[in-house]
Amino acid sequence: MTGAMPMVSPGGLWLVSAIMVPFAGVLLALVVGGRGAWRVAQAAIVLGIGIAFAIAATLLRAGGALVYTLAGWAPPLGIALRADGLAVSMMVAVAVVVGMVGVYAGGNFGTARGAAESRGPLSFWLLLLSVWGALNLIFLAQDVFTLYVGLELLTFAGVPLVSLDGSAATLKAALRYLLFALLGSMFYLLGTFLLYGVYGTLDIGQLGAAVRAGPATWLAAALMTAGLLAKTALFPLHLWLPPAHAGAPAAASAVLSALVVKGSWFLAIRLWLDVFATVVTIGAAQCLAALGVLAIVVGNVVAIRQARLKLLIAYSTVAQIGYLFLVFPLAAALQDDPAGSAAAVAGGMLQAISHATAKAAMFLAAGLVYTVLGHDRVADLRGCAALLPMTMTAFALAGASLIGLPPSGGFLAKWLLLTAALASAQWWWALAMLAGGALTSVYVAMVLLRALAPAAPAFVAARPVPRLQEGAVMALALCSFLLGAAALLPAEWLRIGRGVSPPVSAAVSAPVAAP
Repeated sequence: MTGAMPMVSPGGLWLVSAIMVPFAGVLLALVVGGRGAWRVAQAAIVLGIGIAFAIAATLLRAGGALVYTLAGWAPPLGIALRADGLAVSMMVAVAVVVGMVGVYAGGNFGTARGAAESRGPLSFWLLLLSVWGALNLIFLAQDVFTLYVGLELLTFAGVPLVSLDGSAATLKAALRYLLFALLGSMFYLLGTFLLYGVYGTLDIGQLGAAVRAGPATWLAAALMTAGLLAKTALFPLHLWLPPAHAGAPAAASAVLSALVVKGSWFLAIRLWLDVFATVVTIGAAQCLAALGVLAIVVGNVVAIRQARLKLLIAYSTVAQIGYLFLVFPLAAALQDDPAGSAAAVAGGMLQAISHATAKAAMFLAAGLVYTVLGHDRVADLRGCAALLPMTMTAFALAGASLIGLPPSGGFLAKWLLLTAALASAQWWWALAMLAGGALTSVYVAMVLLRALAPAAPAFVAARPVPRLQEGAVMALALCSFLLGAAALLPAEWLRIGRGVSPPVSAAVSAPVAAP
């Protein structure tokens, strides 16, 4: 069988560049070594941010999905990349977070001229770029096996971030994370095998047109979803996440909490909306949301009881992940109302993006607190606001977004989800969101009040922090707090390329029917 002619939409080559630039940076950093890895990473980050915004601009101009088929081979034999509004929104958000984390990490993992090389900086920059490249692959891949490859790349880049210091505690936490991640990969891959055995294709567009309700399809959906829940750390599969943050550097924790868990959640959204939309049931979606509510309640309650700031923020992540899974029953119940379903999905996407920027800001702020105080004990934060006014202001802005105060991105996200919950007569999810916001306000206020208390008379700061690092924290917090301005964007932004343009598989080859 011969391959089809190459299909490249205007700007399609940007999609390949978005994946290749981070991985090319990894290879070049390996060549130049530890002292030059920082500079290579900074150059790759600047270039990658430009590419992400170029893709967004091209998508707006085109008004439809951007497509690139590798080597011109049509699915199901070839591999296609496809960018729609959801994918590009996540790409831009990830690029911004990676950029600010890169600025912050320069103060911890930069290598000055004449300084001795060490393994830590080289490892961090290689892993940061690898995480970014893997996420872009997950956002753009159009077949479920290539998505599996992206998930594995993300896992094997994320796990070493946990144990950068090489201590016994962090190695134990990394191994626990690896165990959950590998079990999740195994379940996902089993589901992939089932889909290919039944339908003869792994292309998302072709699968979406071909899947039929039946035991094999339901089992594949259950296996793949369960695997993704383990990687996303949804309650009760969250046990790996708090220990992973306990001893990781602040920049690594920001990447893990803000970005790594979003890759598997985004993939779950893709599967439920684009592959299994016609076969999943409202009951199954309700079960996912019920786990999300348990995550909100348990995560927030445990966060309030934490003695260390980093663990408080880690359990806050467990809670905030729960909101992301409220999208599933809301979108499913509003399938006959495209505008209502799109609003629910938009709320979930804004929640993911606002959480990414807010939680990255919080973890980076916790790192600066540790630098100045020499510890991160919540009970002993007295004087922190006076020593780090910009950092604690950023923490407050990020906390306001997590609570859902206007005009933050968290407010807009929760407003859209609340509206969808009431429109679909699922008022109980609205109550869960309101209760979660109230619980979140408790630990945010607890941290801020203790930081605002005057320091002890004999207190001396451990060491000062660079203004550039504080600026990176503030930039992320402002992004999260001002994300409510997304309401001014065209309402169709997230729907570009979804339900309007045919999937790439339909454009380059005939759909594959179920045998």
